[in-house]
Amino acid sequence: MAREEGTDILFRCAHTRYIVGMNLERITVEFHAEEDRLMVRVFFDRTSEIQFWLTRRLVKRIWPVLLQMAQAKPDIQMQPNPEARKALLGFQHEKALQEVKFSKATQEPGREHPLGSAPMLVSKVRTRRNQKGQTVLSLSPREGNGVDLALGDTLLHGVLKLMQDTASKAEWDLTLAVPALAPTVEEETNRTVN
Repeated sequence: MAREEGTDILFRCAHTRYIVGMNLERITVEFHAEEDRLMVRVFFDRTSEIQFWLTRRLVKRIWPVLLQMAQAKPDIQMQPNPEARKALLGFQHEKALQEVKFSKATQEPGREHPLGSAPMLVSKVRTRRNQKGQTVLSLSPREGNGVDLALGDTLLHGVLKLMQDTASKAEWDLTLAVPALAPTVEEETNRTVN
C-alpha cells in the first residue's frame, strides 16, 4: 500500500520518543502459515524497514478499537443515530480505498532495520489521536523498543483493508467487517429483476 503525506514513524527506546522517519513508502501485510501470524512490513525513507508480527488473538482484539478510531471523526460522531454513523463510516471507507494505491508485496534486500532484523512480536497496542488528528498506533513487544505509527484517515482505512483481506486468506474465522452501505431488507424485497 502506498504512502500518505505527513505520516510519522516514531521509535521508542525506554521512555524516550524520537522521530526517525516521516517518508512512509508503503505498508504490506502478509500471512505466514508456518508462524500462523500476520507479518506487517513498514517501508520508509527509501532505506529502512520495520517488521512486526500480529497474532490472531491480537488482530481480534484490536479490530474493534481500529474501527472506533475510524468512526471517531467529528462528521461521523455528529450523526443522530447509530445507523447513520455506520453508513457514513462505510461511505468514508469506500472513498478512502479508492484513494489508496494497492500493489503486490516485493522483496527488498539491503534495507536497514532500526528495531532489529527479526520481526517484533507485538504484545501490546495502544491507540490515540495526535495533534494532527491522525490515529497513532503504539506497537510494543513484551520487552524492548516499540514503534508509533501515525496514520491519516486514508492510510488507516487502507490498513483495515489489508488486515481484513489477509486475515481472510489466513482462514482464521474472524469477522473483520467495516460497516458498508448495504440495502435494507425492505429495499432488497422490493427490487424487481427483469
